[in-house]
Amino acid sequence: MLKISKRTESLGTENAFVVLAEVNGLIAQGKSVISFCIGQPDFLPPDHARVAAIQAICEGKTGYTPSAGIPELRAAVAADFSASRGVEVLPDDVVVGCGAKPFIAHTIHSVTDHGEGHEVLYPNPGFPIYDSMIKAAGAVPKPLNLQESRDFAFDLADLEANLSANTRLLILCSPHNPTGAVLSKSVLDGIADLMRKHPDVWIYSDEPYSKLVYDGPLETIEAAPEMLERTIIADCTSKTYAMPGWRLGYAANRTLAPHFTRWNTNTDSCPPAPSQYAALAALTAPQDCVDAMRRSFHERRDLIVGLLNDMPGVTCRTPGGAFYVWPNVTEACERIGARDSEELRKRLLHEAGVAVLADIHFGSRIPGEGQHVRFSYATAREGIVEGCERMADFLKKNEKRSVREQAGGASK
Repeated sequence: MLKISKRTESLGTENAFVVLAEVNGLIAQGKSVISFCIGQPDFLPPDHARVAAIQAICEGKTGYTPSAGIPELRAAVAADFSASRGVEVLPDDVVVGCGAKPFIAHTIHSVTDHGEGHEVLYPNPGFPIYDSMIKAAGAVPKPLNLQESRDFAFDLADLEANLSANTRLLILCSPHNPTGAVLSKSVLDGIADLMRKHPDVWIYSDEPYSKLVYDGPLETIEAAPEMLERTIIADCTSKTYAMPGWRLGYAANRTLAPHFTRWNTNTDSCPPAPSQYAALAALTAPQDCVDAMRRSFHERRDLIVGLLNDMPGVTCRTPGGAFYVWPNVTEACERIGARDSEELRKRLLHEAGVAVLADIHFGSRIPGEGQHVRFSYATAREGIVEGCERMADFLKKNEKRSVREQAGGASK
């Protein structure tokens, strides 16, 4: 009998796409669904980027490129990283890939060995591909639990306790998916202090939301003293320039760049040529479109946080970046008799026509942290309002009588 490898059978996935398929199936059946489940900007890519891609196609720039990317784009990324992070990044430090996601796997494969007990620390909740790629590479996943009381940062004492002789990589993500949290300079400085005690540990700084910080400047681990040489900086065009389907990202690290290039050669050969020319145009043109998108998301953030906090049994912190909120729905679940956030998610989708993701789609639940769901507010303002109205109505209609009586008929 033909068999599938254990590695493939156990490979994880990104549940946003699973739920999106379910949502699209319901819509195809004629159901009305407002979706907050996918992290995809609802803007068009910049005009100059689209024109550059079309021009590249028309001029026949559709063949193989260097595995590391075209030199002009690597130089543009280096200039952007240097200016926005306050560090020195050279063009030769940069490798371009098919999105930022491949560099997660490239990094893990480059710094850990299969079956050697090498450990990778990563945030929980977090982007689900961290955990799946760590396991697929034969390394050991070690989650660092994020705490709501710390604005969804992990306890530095927890980091210190988990660092060991087997640790090879620490993954950070700020602004963070799924919580939208932004690590402060003081927290990053604390992490850097600990990492100086462990000079053999690499840092993967996942920064696809780098241009979506709302309440201050972007702070990064690579800007801390002695951190740049050991940090892999990863970013992409998907969020900043509303180009997720163009599959164009980039990473920078002086030591690992040649190895990432070989991983590219072994996997994708090279990034798509038209997408590279589009990214070059996006990075080197005036950034007015980026500023406009950030302002719009900032307004939507404030809108959805206010609407969620007005719902019975829901509390929501104000995130500092990205386009996600991570409301606590523990009391809401209790009020309607839902076992957990996943049951609430399913009922919201099928009974209210509101699509969100549950906390279990981003890792294991953290003891004492309650139940959470993720909303992506990368959708029109009108959709945010209607979706929240549907959810609020659903919660009120399904509130158990005993809860109403205990509250004296009043609800939050």
